[in-house]
Amino acid sequence: MFEWIADGHIWMSLLTLSLLEIILGIDNVIFLSIISSKLAVEKQKRARFIGLSLALLMRVIMLCGIAWIVGLTATVFSVGDHGVSWRDIILGVGGLFLLYKGTHEIHNSVEGEEEEHGASKKPASFGAVIVQIVIIDLVFSLDSVITAVGMTENLYVMIAAVVIAIILMMVASEPTSNFVQKHPTVKMLALSFLILVGMALIADAWHVHIPRGYLYFAIAFSMGVEMLNLIAAKNRKRKKANKPSA
Repeated sequence: MFEWIADGHIWMSLLTLSLLEIILGIDNVIFLSIISSKLAVEKQKRARFIGLSLALLMRVIMLCGIAWIVGLTATVFSVGDHGVSWRDIILGVGGLFLLYKGTHEIHNSVEGEEEEHGASKKPASFGAVIVQIVIIDLVFSLDSVITAVGMTENLYVMIAAVVIAIILMMVASEPTSNFVQKHPTVKMLALSFLILVGMALIADAWHVHIPRGYLYFAIAFSMGVEMLNLIAAKNRKRKKANKPSA
């Protein structure tokens, strides 16, 4: 019954898939941190918890219905020589949603609307935020589940990897959200990352695959440069504070 405990292949599959699920979940955490910031402070943590719980539920349900997932890749209709499946439609709509959301948030930040109306602007509706989270959870969950199905045939390994990834995302969501909201330039990079992911989803919908590694390297490099800028700015402030007045 417990022969799997000594099966190194199962443990290696679990480790590999868990790492992949965590990497794929980065998009979800960034989106949650940005969209939940529209709520009143006391509701933000609850929204992130509900969002990630829904993501876990969706992924487990999808994994249990693997035959349904495979059916999503079947052609529904064709545009010329291009076959369109439900997977393509979901990814395309999700990509457009990310493009809209990212562009809208960047516009508000660049035009200064958040600061201008910060005091008088009412927090977003909790229900509206949860609806947006559900929409994007569906898109990211589909991507995650298809990756899991392609990595292993063991349902329990797939579910365990998803649960591990979601738990780590829950732990990381609050510090990630606080950090993104504290540093406007980091938030701008995060929004740009969402636009990149949106474009990648639309490309996938048209069967043009852009390796996620390219996107993650680009954002990791940009974030690395920004971390150096933040450290440099902090050092300048410290030196200025320690500099004796004339």
